[in-house]
Amino acid sequence: MRPVPWPVVDTPPTALTCYRHTDRVTRLRCSECGRPICPDCSMDSAVGQKCPECARPQGRARVIDARRTVRAPAARTAPVAFGLIAVNAIVYLLGMLSNEIDVRLFIEGAQRRDLIEAGEWYRVATAMFLHGGLTHVLFNMWALYIFGPVLERRFGSIPFASLYVASGLSGGALFYLLGSPAWAVGASGAIFGLFGALLASFYRQRHSPAGRAVFTQLVVLLAINMALPLIVPNIAWEAHVGGLLAGMAIAAAWDRMPEHDGRRALRLRTLAALLVAAVALGIVILG
Repeated sequence: MRPVPWPVVDTPPTALTCYRHTDRVTRLRCSECGRPICPDCSMDSAVGQKCPECARPQGRARVIDARRTVRAPAARTAPVAFGLIAVNAIVYLLGMLSNEIDVRLFIEGAQRRDLIEAGEWYRVATAMFLHGGLTHVLFNMWALYIFGPVLERRFGSIPFASLYVASGLSGGALFYLLGSPAWAVGASGAIFGLFGALLASFYRQRHSPAGRAVFTQLVVLLAINMALPLIVPNIAWEAHVGGLLAGMAIAAAWDRMPEHDGRRALRLRTLAALLVAAVALGIVILG
């Protein structure tokens, strides 16, 4: 992946340009000082997006305030991410009600190659909402809680939902092609897609101190997670890789789309992710 020149667009007389990059048209503003900022200058915070100057820590008191307010706006500004957490938790709790329900959910929804080849291709989607134990679901939902709201606030709820689905389907498709014929469940493909989207987004911000710090942390975290299958057995690394690649590709495409028309940008982002989802489903159905 490599950075490309910022897209050239016709600037309407009333259009705003980034205060740091005057050649970039934008509709984003810093939530604190109000200055227009482009996506490369936008820093996610507990109270919205800020410019690099306002995003700098200014003492212990400010850090404490951020910690106190991070939970309050999160559900309102990221309804899809929190909705997905709720759906996954409810499905897992349903399985805990009785062993019969748990077994039925697994048999009817888990991914398995021979059943997909028999026409039950929907399993690559339903398997995303099933988990193989408490540790499994807690880890995935923790990751969704950490990564999901950041991406949803930055790119929009509908594009975020399409990113999640496309990444999960892509992970399931790669496991179908390269993985074992065993049963498989979990949202890990979708979670790694969010991981990949964050990597692609912060790759363009790596020239700023804050962006470089976040990007480095993500790379280290990715290396640890990709090494886990070498240590922990029964991890479908194929689903992780498939979701990761899908998320990186989708977010890289999103970051190259013009931002001057908010509604059009949302539609283009959604269509780009849905195209990846359609390809993944096509591989499973026709494969």
